[in-house]
Amino acid sequence: MTYSEAIDYLYNSLPVFQKEGMSAYKPGLGTSIALDDLFGNPHRKYKTVHIAGTNGKGSTAHTLAAVLQSAGYKVGLYTSPHLFDFRERIRINGEKIPHEAVVSFVERWLEYYKEDKYKSLSPSFFELTSTMAFEYFAAEKVDVAIIETGLGGRLDSTNIITPVLSVITNISLDHTSLLGDTIPKIAFEKAGIIKHGIPVVIGERQEETVQVFETKAKSEDAELIYASPVKSEISEDGIIYKDTPYGDFIGELKGEYQIKNTATVIASLAQLEKCGFDITAKSVSEGFKNVTWLTHLMGRWTTIGENPKTLCDTGHNVGGWKYITDQLDNYKSGTVHLIIGFAADKDIMPVLRLIAGISTPVRLYFSSPSVKRGLNADALAEKAKELGLDGVIIPDVNEALTMAKRNADPINDMILIAGSNFLIANLKI
Repeated sequence: MTYSEAIDYLYNSLPVFQKEGMSAYKPGLGTSIALDDLFGNPHRKYKTVHIAGTNGKGSTAHTLAAVLQSAGYKVGLYTSPHLFDFRERIRINGEKIPHEAVVSFVERWLEYYKEDKYKSLSPSFFELTSTMAFEYFAAEKVDVAIIETGLGGRLDSTNIITPVLSVITNISLDHTSLLGDTIPKIAFEKAGIIKHGIPVVIGERQEETVQVFETKAKSEDAELIYASPVKSEISEDGIIYKDTPYGDFIGELKGEYQIKNTATVIASLAQLEKCGFDITAKSVSEGFKNVTWLTHLMGRWTTIGENPKTLCDTGHNVGGWKYITDQLDNYKSGTVHLIIGFAADKDIMPVLRLIAGISTPVRLYFSSPSVKRGLNADALAEKAKELGLDGVIIPDVNEALTMAKRNADPINDMILIAGSNFLIANLKI
């Protein structure tokens, strides 16, 4: 089997939520437990940190991994979705899982699947790839793995692990058809990662979630820790954090929303020290300063071009867009050329209302992710028109970027491509 054949099997023979949406969603842990048993319970062979939340869990996971790498640990990192390459989902010290490891796992699974007793498993894409990640980390003898949930928490495929620390970044409305249509309902699903006797860090203290988290933590006899605000100052080089338990340092990741993520990370590091991890001020400084180099994170207010300044951000729900629009409101130089595109199963009207309220001059370009779940660019433009938002309809994001570059003043204007992960993944950069 070649690597392309293995990837073709994963994407075309299994239900893939990121491509298909609700029809591919498979709640419950039965299949994940069976797969874990089949492959020898690999996640029990190393320590794990489990991260859930509506926004910020990817940045939090990568930053924790970067700090632990800087502290000398061999760190596995499992996140989703990927932007350009499936192997981005499974990394050790920033390096993607090798092609041959993907092929080997798929081949072994297909051998098992030939046996009648395993045919009933019928795993989803995420169930099988989670097992792949757990087994790869065990084979490579990582010291610790940072595991990001895929969707929700309670019934997420990753929730078979017993971590040394659970982390819940924040809660906002997203995937409401699957997780619930209120903040407390969604918080209940995320709280499902809280395990008996395992401390849990909550990134943001939100009035609507306090009772949910405190009730769950009490029932599991789990220590509940709320992250404390951090002092910060935004600079050209990043965000300067001051007077933290690890001293002053610069965070490479830009975007004002990273300030709350940093508070979550600092609280998490303090708990990991209690679990026996040796984390110094130097490792924290090095990790925060070099997140993208150490873990190869992309899509978080990431600069992808200059003259004009061009950025991309995977803000795909109203919580993420609240931070993005706040950032754009503070941009006082010139016009923002904003290229947007979303998944069709998202409630985007709240996002469009935020865009309509931006005080900075904005020129809109309506695009569409090239996946089955992508919202048609014409349909996006029609929804925007209901709020008085006009723009240019260019379905291909790369063609939209070309036009934006042509229209933008190279010195004063800025281009931002934002929305679905799949929109960013379509960029040819």
